[in-house]
Amino acid sequence: MTDTNEFGQAIGRPVRDWQGAAAPTRRPLEGRYCKLLPLHAAEHGPALYAAYQAGDGSLWTYLPVGPFASEQAYLQWLTGAQESQDPLFFTILAGPARSPAGVASYLRMQPAMGVIEVGHITYAPSLQRTRAATEVMYLMMARAFDSWGYRRYEWKCDSLNAPSRAAAQRLGFTYEGTFRHNVVYKGRNRDTAWYAITDDEWPSIKQGFERWLAPDNFDGEGQQRRSLAQCRDA
Repeated sequence: MTDTNEFGQAIGRPVRDWQGAAAPTRRPLEGRYCKLLPLHAAEHGPALYAAYQAGDGSLWTYLPVGPFASEQAYLQWLTGAQESQDPLFFTILAGPARSPAGVASYLRMQPAMGVIEVGHITYAPSLQRTRAATEVMYLMMARAFDSWGYRRYEWKCDSLNAPSRAAAQRLGFTYEGTFRHNVVYKGRNRDTAWYAITDDEWPSIKQGFERWLAPDNFDGEGQQRRSLAQCRDA
């Protein structure tokens, strides 16, 4: 929607009473299937490193760090991540024992503009393709939109990272374009695919998450009855 000024030029609609979003905090998040705690290297690091060893190492291909040659090397990096204010890292606790199974972060935070990004998402094999994996993304979105008042929630990835692009689309993000020659990492070029959800889209996306995550959306074998897209369209 656009307005017109006194010169006949199209201008953006007013954002009335905008005073900015809240600065993110490290307050924990908890859902039905998972919990997110502020990253603590000494407490969470060994279990995270062990959980990642169950994979073949491919989860590090499109991340700016890793794979790590040793647990000590990973803990050293994790210690720096723990102290970071942007990105702001969380440890994901999942499974029956609520054990560390991944990390995710908020980053590129711009409270004055109401823009925030999710990234550095690193799921161990035990977390991938589970209800908890989806709930993590729901909880982080809900905190950004409902608690902190952000207007725009971004997802960016290497344009060649097909699983990440598919995940963004499944979660309800809209593809907005590719920034060519945007990053150099691990000695190679990255064209960055940009995705986002806006605050006016969030209510229907939120309802879709809540329908999908409801226990009655899963049969006795744990298989979904309706996909996330179907729940969003309901």
